[in-house]
Amino acid sequence: MEDHVFGVVPCSSLAVESIIRVGTAGAIWGLCSSPYDARFTGLAQASFVANSVGRFGFQCGLVAGIFSITRCGIQKYRNQDDWVNGLIAGAVAGAAVAARTRNWTQVIGMACLVSAFSAAADYSRTS
Repeated sequence: MEDHVFGVVPCSSLAVESIIRVGTAGAIWGLCSSPYDARFTGLAQASFVANSVGRFGFQCGLVAGIFSITRCGIQKYRNQDDWVNGLIAGAVAGAAVAARTRNWTQVIGMACLVSAFSAAADYSRTS
């Protein structure tokens, strides 16, 4: 995203766009990878593929929405567009991904991993 986009486009619109784009990518990933994975389960292939498409699409869209709404909100609150916004939003999104494991080690590890990648991406974009 360019610097001026966050001042013009509402955060909710950015979040919806991210959810649609990344959720669609996740659904496509589920569609492509699940026929291979279905062979190793005892489930019917069509049922497994449909379940995988929905699961991957929902999870990817959820993470994208959490990341983009958090990043945009922090950017508006701080009134700065720098790598710190991606760092914080990445930590929140990473923690949200790993929260269902209920294992604090995995939650912290995923938050740090996603945070580092997000900060590096934002740093390279703004530099």
